[in-house]
Amino acid sequence: MEAILDDFRAAIRAANETRMPLRLRGGGSKDFYGQALTGNVLDTTAYRGIVDYDPAELVITARCGTPLTEIEAALADCRQMLAFEPPHFCAPGLATLGGAVAAGLSGPRRQSAGALRDFVLGAQLMDGHGEVMSFGGQVMKNVAGYDVSRLLAGSLGTLGIVLEVSLKVMPVPFGDATLRFEVSQEEALDRLNTWGGQPLPLAASAWHDGVLHVRLSGATAAIRSACEKLGGERVHEAEAVALWHSLREQSHDFFAPAFAPQSATPSGPMGAALWRIATPTTAPVLPLPGAQLVEWGGGQRWWLAPAEADDSAAEAVRAAARAVGGHATLFRNGDKDVGVFTPLASPLMAIHQRLKATFDPAGIFNPQRMYPGL
Repeated sequence: MEAILDDFRAAIRAANETRMPLRLRGGGSKDFYGQALTGNVLDTTAYRGIVDYDPAELVITARCGTPLTEIEAALADCRQMLAFEPPHFCAPGLATLGGAVAAGLSGPRRQSAGALRDFVLGAQLMDGHGEVMSFGGQVMKNVAGYDVSRLLAGSLGTLGIVLEVSLKVMPVPFGDATLRFEVSQEEALDRLNTWGGQPLPLAASAWHDGVLHVRLSGATAAIRSACEKLGGERVHEAEAVALWHSLREQSHDFFAPAFAPQSATPSGPMGAALWRIATPTTAPVLPLPGAQLVEWGGGQRWWLAPAEADDSAAEAVRAAARAVGGHATLFRNGDKDVGVFTPLASPLMAIHQRLKATFDPAGIFNPQRMYPGL
């Protein structure tokens, strides 16, 4: 493995000398996410393998190029899981741990389990000088000063090469059930906020096109009691597994327009613009035209911008999100010139720029992948 690290250092050294940036890339499953891709590809998939896994301590440590499928299989053998359900967005075996951490994305269980960054205990990073730095550790209470290991979650590789990550894992729940309700979005939000304040084993939720699905996970007795209290129609186990998987991987029918050719671009066909909106769970229905899908108890809203609204979509969705105290991200397709992520206020951008300069002084790692000028 040291030879691979030497190759990384050589690539970093060459990039510093030529001022030609590096595009850090694992399986490439998240290439669509963020601003435009630039620079020479630095493939991280060779640096792979599970370094340490202690089921009794609920911690796994693996290298950046390790496929998520390999990690999930090792955990499944001990009836454990990555509770934040990182999406793969690709054929099995391609998505890597490093890419998952860099993207910082979480699946349906994020509603109850928490986000990916909440599970990061420690990390190793190779910076813009080729030096390896370690942050955090393998226990929850290990942070002194800045929690850099969690800072790397969602950084899109702009600070350096995430070499190794230690993650907290969770036991697989003893029981699981999914309930179906035919309700409007307004009624779904009202129910979810009411249920969220009660001692119910709510693991995930999703509303789309007049139908609300609620996932219950935990002890068998608790699930049975919750089913009796909530009512609704019990979904067959195989159908429920397929539903939550389709939401995690965006193979659900709602997302189909984002993958269907709709307009020609210099790089080829492009589907409908898909926006991801983060809101307080108590936020009302957003006044946006077109299809919406609601997850995380109302905290995550997906919006497919109608083709006729393409030019004004960014302004409309960001205004709607801002009005309820949220923010919007252009997740797939669309015009990235509007900024994929909500523009930062000047003081926040200055902090980002100082962090970038500290870890990557020459600006060679994934430049402008998060924000123009960063």
